Amino acid sequence: MSAECSQTSTQRLLNKTQAMSNPQLSQVGVKTFAVSASRITSRADLVEANYFQPDCRLPLVITPATSEVDLLSWARSNRAFIEAHLLREGAILFRNFDLQTTEEFEQLIETVSGKLLDYSYRSTPRTLVSGRIYTSTEYPAHQSIPLHNELSYSLDWPMKLWFFSMQVAEAGGETPIADSRKIYASLPVEIRDCFERQGLMYVRNYGTGLDLSWEEVFQTDNRVAVEDYCRAAGIEFEWIGAEQLRTRQRCQVSARHPQTGEMVWFNQAHLFHVSRLPVEVREFLLSNFAPDDLPRNVYFADGSAIAPEMVDAILKVYEQQAVVFPWRAGDVLLVENMLTAHGRNPFSGKRKVVVGMSQENDRQTPIRNAEQTSITGA
Repeated sequence: MSAECSQTSTQRLLNKTQAMSNPQLSQVGVKTFAVSASRITSRADLVEANYFQPDCRLPLVITPATSEVDLLSWARSNRAFIEAHLLREGAILFRNFDLQTTEEFEQLIETVSGKLLDYSYRSTPRTLVSGRIYTSTEYPAHQSIPLHNELSYSLDWPMKLWFFSMQVAEAGGETPIADSRKIYASLPVEIRDCFERQGLMYVRNYGTGLDLSWEEVFQTDNRVAVEDYCRAAGIEFEWIGAEQLRTRQRCQVSARHPQTGEMVWFNQAHLFHVSRLPVEVREFLLSNFAPDDLPRNVYFADGSAIAPEMVDAILKVYEQQAVVFPWRAGDVLLVENMLTAHGRNPFSGKRKVVVGMSQENDRQTPIRNAEQTSITGA
């Protein structure tokens, strides 16, 4: 069952009195601003920081103490504060800062975490909005997207994810989040040890007409460019016939965070496994395609099958650790991608959440069972 963190209408986020009298809240800390023209950038006016509920530290919620606070200016002066709390809590929600446009959103990302990244080696459909800002995954509204860490099916991923809520759905559409440290610690030990001992291999087939095309995944129609990307990324590839491409990649099961030293569960076996498909879709695919020809699947690194029951147990832990809060228009959610998983609930009505990614991981990050074999291609 999800651990719902709902905000009451009467509760203000952390004020001076609370910060001094409540030890837990005073740990969050507050920052000051000063006057710059008519906008406040630093002086004794406070930004308020709190949690939705005292026993739920995910996410940290930061709101302005006055409508004069400019988020970009404040963030520029308080990057160390943001980084420190992001590494501790795993996600920060900026609320009531009156952010309006994707251009402002992109400026905020660059201010806090530098150059935005392209969405390369895709696994889901997205549309470029502007610059390097993308729509969130364009799955039908009635479908949920399970909790996951972005691009954890590869060896290259963004360390920071940014979400900007521009239009809130009439119902549903929340972005659940979960602490990847707690997921790692809560998994059945025998399953966690088995996965870490065996490692994972993701197999994808493009050009079958049943999933994303290789042109969309790699954002090019140049085969040589695809091959160069695969070699650099540690992906085995094989061209089959005129249009089909098959890739295999052995990746991490878990990883030690390069800054905090904590172990996190960091893979997408529970998304890629064939057992996660709707029954009718799975039965159709298995009756018409050989296992190696399925649009996507995941195996242990030696090619042996992963029992569906193991995937069920992993998904159960994700569900138990899920934290759900309602979006408001203008909300910005910053997620530390290794420390925090994210998903999407089904929704009705129109919903617009755009996404930016920044700060590429260091390939030297200590990982479990991502041993590489020689890359081959035809």
